[in-house]
Amino acid sequence: MSDVEERLKRAGMKLPEPASPAGIYVPAIQSGSFVYTSGQLPLVNGELYEEGGKGKVNEVNQMQAANAARIALLNALAAVKQVVGDLDSVKEVLKLTVFVASESFFTNQHIVANGASSVLYEAFGENGRHVRSAVGVAELPLDASVELELVVVCDS
Repeated sequence: MSDVEERLKRAGMKLPEPASPAGIYVPAIQSGSFVYTSGQLPLVNGELYEEGGKGKVNEVNQMQAANAARIALLNALAAVKQVVGDLDSVKEVLKLTVFVASESFFTNQHIVANGASSVLYEAFGENGRHVRSAVGVAELPLDASVELELVVVCDS
């Protein structure tokens, strides 16, 4: 088990098996030192996470959606691992983009995105600090509450 996975385990998190693509694309791809993930949903065993992983986010369920963002982030890390073989080869997290399906009046997308950002800090420490966008959108695939993309730098 990698050091990164060990840190996640101590924090009560475990990488899932990488999700199968739902179309004609790959979950992650490496170009030089960079690894880019496709959009990752809060899937658990192929289904949207029950508590906050589905539907629009509002003030009432924003913390559940933050947990869904954590799950989506773990799926993104599983996709990165599938490409590079070992998460210890991740040297730096560059960019996290979090899309939040939300009502037009909801303005706490950044709070939802913090769920994913906290996992990166837990896993990679200072090297997990990243730039981020948290964007409210009308709809996401499968009626998911969140979808995210990740860019990391690895040993090439």
